[in-house]
Amino acid sequence: QVQLVESGGGLAQAGGSLRLSCAASGRTFNYYAMGWFRQAPGKEREFVAAISSSVGRLYYAEYVKGRFTISRDNAKNTMYLQMNSLKPEDTAVYYCAAGGHVGAMNPGDFGSWGQGTQVTVSS
Repeated sequence: QVQLVESGGGLAQAGGSLRLSCAASGRTFNYYAMGWFRQAPGKEREFVAAISSSVGRLYYAEYVKGRFTISRDNAKNTMYLQMNSLKPEDTAVYYCAAGGHVGAMNPGDFGSWGQGTQVTVSS
């Protein structure tokens, strides 16, 4: 198992920016891919972005392309999600996930999850 802790959520205005962080510990050599998901009240958890642990391939949901950037710092075992040009519809709890295969984009493909961090975007 991999332990994941998200941080960086908060309140932003439409058009503003936030950067989320996910610190990983434990059996980090097994999280072949890591990703970000989000879940708004009354909605299903949906894919945001993912990055492979070994070769650094990036994957984005269509609705965040050009606005969000996923990255990692292997020395710190930390993954980031830079969110720019935020929209009210980005409001959700954002979850860090690990253990997926390269190219995984479904929640069921990941075995480890953080507790989530709230992102609220006002109009």
